[in-house]
Formats: sequence, structure tokens, C-alpha cells
Amino acid sequence: MTIAWDQFTPWASLIGGLLIGLASALYIMGNGRIAGIAGILGIALKQVLSGTPIGRDPARWAFIVGIIVSPWLWAIFAPVPQAQVDVGTGALVLAGLLVGVGVRMGSGCTSGHGICGLSRGSVRSLANVLAFMGAGVLVVFLMRHVM
Repeated sequence: MTIAWDQFTPWASLIGGLLIGLASALYIMGNGRIAGIAGILGIALKQVLSGTPIGRDPARWAFIVGIIVSPWLWAIFAPVPQAQVDVGTGALVLAGLLVGVGVRMGSGCTSGHGICGLSRGSVRSLANVLAFMGAGVLVVFLMRHVM
């Protein structure tokens, strides 16, 4: 397998990584909470379903709005990369359910553990990152070379 150098985007990736790090740092400094997307969305969903007023946690909602709006902001400066999905709806639903189970089992998602947890030196986050990265490598290997 060769690297598709025409798809290599080091500057866009660097800028994106810096913006994610900045957003995470501002979120934890601003309200003392980890910027784990699964936790932010999960609590927001509980608020909506329970009828809790949205205004009680404006930082959470600002973060969610930022995630939703950011592709349109990016499109002002550069073309938005096109997603290519090579599996059917059933596989996507199964993958989503497995990710949800993994998030619950690992007490957080990739952003919470990989970005915020590792930067704080969390051993639990290191174990989780090694587990989900290892699982990802194993699945790609199995899908490309065994199946």
C-alpha cells in the first residue's frame, strides 16, 4: 500500500489539531470540565429529555454549537473534505452501537481520553487510548488482510 501524497494535508491537520487543543484548554479553564464530546452530548441530551432549561449550562451548548457550525466556517477558507463510506447502513448502526458501548465501558470517548486525559497525564486515559487504538489497528488489519 502506498501513501496518497495528494491527500496529505499537514498544514490543515496541524491547524485543526491546534484548534481542538485550544478549544479543550479553554473549556477546562473556563468551567473546570473535560471536553469529552460523548459526555457533553450525553448530558445535553439528558437535559433536553428531562426538560431542564438549556440556559443552565451555556458553555456546554456553546461547545455543541461550535461543533455543528465549524464545518461551515472551515468551508469559507478551504473545501470541506468529502466523506466516503464503504459499508451499508447496518454496519454503520452496529459500529455506532459498539462505539457507544465502548464509551460507556471506558468511562469516556476518544476526545476525552485522547486529548484531555493524556494531556493531564491520566493513566486510565492512556490505557483507554492504547485499547481503542489497538482495536482499530486490529480491525483494519482483519478487514484488509483476512476477510
